[in-house]
Amino acid sequence: MSDKAERGCGLVPVQYHQFQINDEDGSVGPDLPRSHNGLVEVQDGIATIHTGIHTGDVDVTVTLHTDVPRAGDSEWDEVVELSLRSVSGELMVRGLMDDLDEELPVLSFDGPGDYRLRIHARGRDTAIDLAPDEITEWYLIQAWPAQAHDATVLRQTDSYGASARAQ
Repeated sequence: MSDKAERGCGLVPVQYHQFQINDEDGSVGPDLPRSHNGLVEVQDGIATIHTGIHTGDVDVTVTLHTDVPRAGDSEWDEVVELSLRSVSGELMVRGLMDDLDEELPVLSFDGPGDYRLRIHARGRDTAIDLAPDEITEWYLIQAWPAQAHDATVLRQTDSYGASARAQ
């Protein structure tokens, strides 16, 4: 079990099926193609989370931990862990083209360095390719300081992820 350092929730704007995690001062990690897992890819120094909706808002919860946290339960359809690096100590969840109304906690809460992120998703099959007025997708991003290592897929059960992996 880990000690939780901080928690935050908020709506994140989605455009073109995506929102991002990045550090404005540098690359967050080695490239990780979308075809690897169907949920998240790292390209050109930016981690992109792929959503089922085309445009709208998704509900994102961020929890920061001083040690490895327990993974979310079976309510999550897709769960992927990956390592990201923060150059500036400002590794954050961001909209693709719009700012968040209220910023979520900084993922690199322990300053510059390597972090492990466990990204959970559910609801991506609810409104595929649509722009719903209500929230249909939820994400949990757990972050903790850790040495970099390969991405790990912990769960893959939604149809949207399966179709992304088949491309």
